Amino acid sequence: MAQRPLSLQCLEQNKVLVSPIMSFLSKSTVLLMFVLCCTSFTSTEAYDALDPNGNITIKWDVVNWTPDGYVAVVTIYNYQQYRHMEAPGWSLGWTWANNEVIWSMFGGQTTEQGDCSRFKGNIPRCCKKSPTVVDLSPRTPRNQKIANCCKGGLISSMVQDPANAASSFQLSVGAAGTTNETIRIPKNITLKTPGPGYTCGPAKIVRPTRFISADKRRVTQALMTWNITCTYSQFLAPKAPTCCVSLSSFHNKTIAPCPTCSCGCRRNNTVSRGCVDPKSPHVPGPGQKNTITPLVQCTSHMCPIKIQWHLKLNYKDYWRATIIITNLNYHMNYTQWNLVVQHPNFDNLTQVFGSKYKALTSLSTTNDTAMLWGIKHYNDVLMQAGRHGKVHLELLFRKDKATFTSKKGWAFPQRIYFNGDRCVMPPPDAYPLVA
Repeated sequence: MAQRPLSLQCLEQNKVLVSPIMSFLSKSTVLLMFVLCCTSFTSTEAYDALDPNGNITIKWDVVNWTPDGYVAVVTIYNYQQYRHMEAPGWSLGWTWANNEVIWSMFGGQTTEQGDCSRFKGNIPRCCKKSPTVVDLSPRTPRNQKIANCCKGGLISSMVQDPANAASSFQLSVGAAGTTNETIRIPKNITLKTPGPGYTCGPAKIVRPTRFISADKRRVTQALMTWNITCTYSQFLAPKAPTCCVSLSSFHNKTIAPCPTCSCGCRRNNTVSRGCVDPKSPHVPGPGQKNTITPLVQCTSHMCPIKIQWHLKLNYKDYWRATIIITNLNYHMNYTQWNLVVQHPNFDNLTQVFGSKYKALTSLSTTNDTAMLWGIKHYNDVLMQAGRHGKVHLELLFRKDKATFTSKKGWAFPQRIYFNGDRCVMPPPDAYPLVA
């Protein structure tokens, strides 16, 4: 019998050793690729190409020392271009480093008092290790207010209303440090606006804030200041969409409706607990409190907000589009609503009817993104579902004959966002075609 080559003998002898090593390397490679994919996915979802520098900065200014702690003014600044804080408003939470308590507050309130049994006589306003603070309403008495407070938790975006893009409250902290060396900075900052979606970094000590008096003749400064930066991430936000888009055109009777089950599916029973039939005698009336949980009108898409883009007219030198925003949510008045629309022809936008407009700065070299929002005291509040739950806008574009076409869906938007949430678009093959 012929003798086998030495190399083959060596391979067989080491087979038991090689197999586990290859198996280990294979598993390690798969695990590494999985971790890298997850990391990449998270960072991609957290990055917003439409607002790459947008964030919410929370500034904590220590303005006075007390016998057992300090007085601080906390201000939430919204530096985002189009995302704002809507009803029922923001809530801010943290964890004390030691056993601090809150003796008093102005311009805000804690949601719970906590266990204050260790105190005799004067009882603190809040003894919880991890308190949560919410804003006060505009109807709050003056003796409980401070400057820039009491907006019901609503904070506008920087583009829409910069004068109302911040909110403040004051608190007196006890059982705390009384100097810059002994004070302890709170940890685990959380921000909800009102739902999740924001992740906050650790507090960083910065240069003390300088305050200018009303007559601009005197400048004072905080005793100590620290900042917390919070960024928005779709990865942390609720996964279910909140809006959908339908498309139509004057030259085609076909309408591309919102895709079925865009925001959820209607239950297959005669009495659906998840939605309301508008013909039902038990339709909720106006004036109901704004709540996070939507109560929507029964539709095939089940979205609280429906947006229709209609190609209205095609002139020789211009073309016109109509946008109809319909509120199908019986639980919400959308105050200071806004739309962000991506379309390749915004460079040629001539006039906007029924709303305000601003081109959003992005990394693109062309102007293809616009922010639209309501006119104050006219249509800046999108009312609850019902007869008044609609807003109409119109856009007039100058026609660039080298690029304009009604074919292949060019005249329709690429993406639409409502209040910062990306809306579900119809599939490309459903777009209205040329008649």
